[in-house]
Amino acid sequence: MAHPAHSRRDFFARTSDGLLGVTLAQMLCTDFMGDASVLADEPHALQQASTFDLRPKPVHHRATAKSVIQLFMNGGPSQMDLFDPKPVLNRMDGEPYPGNVEEIGNTGTAGIGVMLGGKYRFDRHGQSGMWMADVLPHTSKMVDEICLINSMWTDHPNHDNALYKIHSGRLFMGYPTVGAWTVYGLGSENQNLPAYVVLSDPLGLPKNGTRNWTAGFLPPVYQGTPLRPTGSPILNLKPQFDQPDAVTETARDLLQQLDQLHHSKRPHYPQLDARIQSYGLAARMQLSAGEALDLSSESAETLAMYGVGESPTDSFARRCILARRLVERGVRYVQIFLDEQPWDSHVDLEDNHRAACHRTDKPVAALLKDLKRSGMLDSTLVIWGGEFGRTPTSQISGDVYTGRDHNMQAFTSWMAGGGIKGGTSYGKTDEFGHKVVEDPVSVHDFHATILHLLGLNHQRLFFTRSGLEERLTGVEPPRVVNEILA
Repeated sequence: MAHPAHSRRDFFARTSDGLLGVTLAQMLCTDFMGDASVLADEPHALQQASTFDLRPKPVHHRATAKSVIQLFMNGGPSQMDLFDPKPVLNRMDGEPYPGNVEEIGNTGTAGIGVMLGGKYRFDRHGQSGMWMADVLPHTSKMVDEICLINSMWTDHPNHDNALYKIHSGRLFMGYPTVGAWTVYGLGSENQNLPAYVVLSDPLGLPKNGTRNWTAGFLPPVYQGTPLRPTGSPILNLKPQFDQPDAVTETARDLLQQLDQLHHSKRPHYPQLDARIQSYGLAARMQLSAGEALDLSSESAETLAMYGVGESPTDSFARRCILARRLVERGVRYVQIFLDEQPWDSHVDLEDNHRAACHRTDKPVAALLKDLKRSGMLDSTLVIWGGEFGRTPTSQISGDVYTGRDHNMQAFTSWMAGGGIKGGTSYGKTDEFGHKVVEDPVSVHDFHATILHLLGLNHQRLFFTRSGLEERLTGVEPPRVVNEILA
């Protein structure tokens, strides 16, 4: 029997079925892979998946830092009030801004007020004679270990975007953070603890929440692991009941075999890889995490040095000690966050910054001192800073002129240890502290320098996604700031 002739309507109907089938296949693949790659890119992604783990990986060049402790100061600390004194700004206190106010960059509804002089007294400290404000009396004693970078700048004056930038090198959500890139490139020296740990504040999550430590498009095994800010840092570390070690090992071996069998039928599935590794890590943590997270073995002298048991330092002090204990045991990257944005001083900067300094200054200095006396500062990079700085002008809030607005054109961060040249102040801003005028350091330069200290070449550290080689440091070539390296 002859087949009936197909009309154009039949042809397009069948074609649409085929297109729907292709679309469905892509959607299923996207859900399966956890990636937005098109079908043509899957073979490459599939080929990479088998290497996604936290085993130690070789460096690209000699590293001076093995681990990082990042003390993140949410909200934007004021550079001219803490680290970068400006006598001209002080003399002009209360006067109108002498230039075009549009240069300030933030002419929003609140408006720009008058020039606002520095709120604290500055002195020189240490053998280096580094300037530091009197609200940082403890950190001031450690200046010879610190490199102040006074010429940082970023691309956006809003908190959300600037936070994405400083953590991931991009202005938008969905990209891996520097901690995730670090453990992707280096793995971990301790397989019984998370490679990337986040110590958040009992008062609440920082602005942007968990997106501050996301793995983005990297396999989820590289995302940050937050520890609980109050009570036991990790729940259920102890088994519900005791049993002979041989029984425990047999049960774990059986689970491992079942995991491998399940995984063999679902290869190249990053979420499954991460889940299996997470459960395996949880089991191993029962053997070692309890000791690492227990501060009872710390001496009374050490606890007092950090400010444990004191108000308002207790919480930040405990987290600084935990960070030190974690890097001692091979954790690669530790971040300590404050709550929402305590440094965001639109009104009453003087009291605002004083309170933030009281919370953090003593524990931060103790961390540096503790790492130095144990010899660990040589191999641990400590980073302090926020997402941007503050303006030299006040911000109008009703009839109040006591705070500063956001400033993306200049801010200060500092580094210590891990191959950094201590007692150094790098870069300069103009006479008001408003704009960088010498040795600018972009966020990508900052990230490239961190990776360099860890033994990673920022150009060779990439992840192929949809045919593109994605990097922490973006497309435009950044610069490793060699001048601040020891």
